[in-house]
Amino acid sequence: QVQLVESGGGLVQPGGALRLSCAASGIIFSFYGMGWYRQAPGKQRELVATITTGGSTNYADSVKGRFTISRDNAKNTVYLQMNSLLPGDTAVYYCNANWSKRDYWGQGTQVTVSS
Repeated sequence: QVQLVESGGGLVQPGGALRLSCAASGIIFSFYGMGWYRQAPGKQRELVATITTGGSTNYADSVKGRFTISRDNAKNTVYLQMNSLLPGDTAVYYCNANWSKRDYWGQGTQVTVSS
């Protein structure tokens, strides 16, 4: 059974930082491209950042220079370091694993940026 379990969300003030983690099980983690997506209330889910099996990264323009995605294949975990957070970053953040026709999602973790 495939599981992607996100953690690390919470309430943070503008300008603060959070580190999200996504622990994967039931897959050969090193085979999968990994990504973080987010969905704010009333909006569509959008890409935040992705990382390939080889470590190449891609970011949404809105988070470039503030967020960093990384992966640890030994721990089957992908991370999202979020710095200089803005109220507009408030959303549920989802972890995604994809390989060939396989596509899996976590349950999401809430990030709220507010003073």
